[in-house]
Amino acid sequence: MGVIYLLISVSLFVALVFLVSFIISVRNGQYDDTYTPSVRMLFEDEDKSSENPKK
Repeated sequence: MGVIYLLISVSLFVALVFLVSFIISVRNGQYDDTYTPSVRMLFEDEDKSSENPKK
């Protein structure tokens, strides 16, 4: 029974660490990209055949 308490406390600690790191990254602007998603469809994909010329 003691092992279960240990595993629960360790998993809660790990979850708390991930939550704090996520909040810090959001506050620092890690996920703030407002330009690229709106214009992504306007860019043409590179043609794969032009990168590998025939011999």
